[in-house]
Amino acid sequence: MTAQRYAIFCAVLLAISLAAPTGADILLRDVTKQSGIDFVHTDGGSGRRYIMETVSAGLALFDYDNDGDTDIYFLNGAPLKGTTVKGTPRNALYRNDGGWKFTDVTESARVGDAGYGLGVAVGDYDNDGDADLYLNNYGPNVLYRNDGDGTFTDVTAKAGVANGSQVGAGACFLDMNGDGDLDLYVSNYLDFAYDKHVLTASKGYPVYANPRFYPPLPDTFYRNNGDGTFTDVSTESGVGAHAGWGMGIVCGDYDNDGDTDIFIGNDVAENFLFENDGSGKFEEVGLMTGTAYDLHGDEQGSMGVDCGDYDNDGWLDFFVTSYQEQLATLYRNLGDGSFEDVTLQTGAGTGTLPNVTWGNSFVDFDNDGDRDLFIACGHLQDNVEKFDGTTTYFEKNILMRNDGAGKFIDVSATSGDGMAVKLSSRGAGFDDLDNDGDIDVVILNSRREPTLLRNDSPEKGHWLQVRLRGKKTNRGGVGAHVIVKAGDLTLLDEVHSGRGYQSHYGTRLHFGLGKRTKIDQVDVRWIGGGVDTFEDVPVDQCITLIEGGAKSTSR
Repeated sequence: MTAQRYAIFCAVLLAISLAAPTGADILLRDVTKQSGIDFVHTDGGSGRRYIMETVSAGLALFDYDNDGDTDIYFLNGAPLKGTTVKGTPRNALYRNDGGWKFTDVTESARVGDAGYGLGVAVGDYDNDGDADLYLNNYGPNVLYRNDGDGTFTDVTAKAGVANGSQVGAGACFLDMNGDGDLDLYVSNYLDFAYDKHVLTASKGYPVYANPRFYPPLPDTFYRNNGDGTFTDVSTESGVGAHAGWGMGIVCGDYDNDGDTDIFIGNDVAENFLFENDGSGKFEEVGLMTGTAYDLHGDEQGSMGVDCGDYDNDGWLDFFVTSYQEQLATLYRNLGDGSFEDVTLQTGAGTGTLPNVTWGNSFVDFDNDGDRDLFIACGHLQDNVEKFDGTTTYFEKNILMRNDGAGKFIDVSATSGDGMAVKLSSRGAGFDDLDNDGDIDVVILNSRREPTLLRNDSPEKGHWLQVRLRGKKTNRGGVGAHVIVKAGDLTLLDEVHSGRGYQSHYGTRLHFGLGKRTKIDQVDVRWIGGGVDTFEDVPVDQCITLIEGGAKSTSR
């Protein structure tokens, strides 16, 4: 980015910020210390600056034991060549006991993988009613099958999804062909080996190398065979023809044609958008749709990717985080197969230019009926202050409130002590951890303890939360569109498996309703074409909607 362009960006964003009203209706409190969580992340480094240290790691929020609340799974690094440790770092699963108390159940659940964790996705790949866990590592990947009794079994070898020994990134489960079971998309970051390691310098200080020093790779696509095994269909699906430095992923039906498409945020190169023809064949349409590059035609250091309908027009939009001196980018879906970069006019990139930005999501924190933005920040160069006076390694995260009129307002400074935490964040997850009807936040911080933020927003609107249960389609409803109609408000959301920065969250859909006290209709469009309609649904509850038209209230 040139100095002139940098100055223009700063001026535009400052003008938007100054024109915005002050104050906030969102309040996030730091409750990490009271949670009982003692996990500490390591990137496995010892000063040699291997590139995978910079991108570690994501996390998963999911209900592993089907008790109605959301549990937390943290990915961890592992000792790299030349690193010695006293104990073996492992991933950690914390059971939600209610009241913001969590218990480490990693050992009893048998999910303490000691590999180098980078990305994670959760999905019921065997359609038995519980959530299975896939880890995208540096080194062999792992598939944990949920046994339904609080334990998991490593079935990687049987399933055939170890994916060699790649540098992993994001992962997603999706039903690519509408056959009722979940397939698996696995992103590969770059081609690394210890004898290919590159160490560079900035103003005489050692720094992590740019990803361009390492060749990009195509991603891996596994088709579910329906018998507990998977087949690599990367070539025949079409995705294997495209090599990129893949990082964050989200799968979503961007064109509303009833099948699931795939957005890949590529580091230091154009993004990929794979359009599904409905049979599991994909065409890369990033350039044609306007999502490959930003407004100025520049590639970015894309990190995290989420999709959501921020303007309530019935189409999924994309939000992509990025590297320092690059704005996090909002792509508005125009509904005609194309997108527009609306970052500047909406203010969606406010505060992101000096930072490296990672985990992200569209979240209605104040339940007012439109989706706000949360962005996790933190530099990847731990010595950046020595050669760059414009940024720091530790950074505060960013919260932007949607004003409902097409603008985002940075309310980070007025939204509680949770937004004052200053670390180097990576993956972030968003879910209702205390079942009180609003969305909370969990952040994985590189080389440090995580951050848990409780949503204590003072003036919250009504809400609805929806779980899906497929019968003919995949059991978790992954890929289904849910449309909520309440008076003058129509909201769209989709069930995702894997999203943001190499993380998983939000399987239970959340809809803020503002002051509306009645839901006229909820439509569920299942993958495969079936549609169920539920009428006169009460607000302020969590309901399970079952394919075929049944529903139940749950908590």
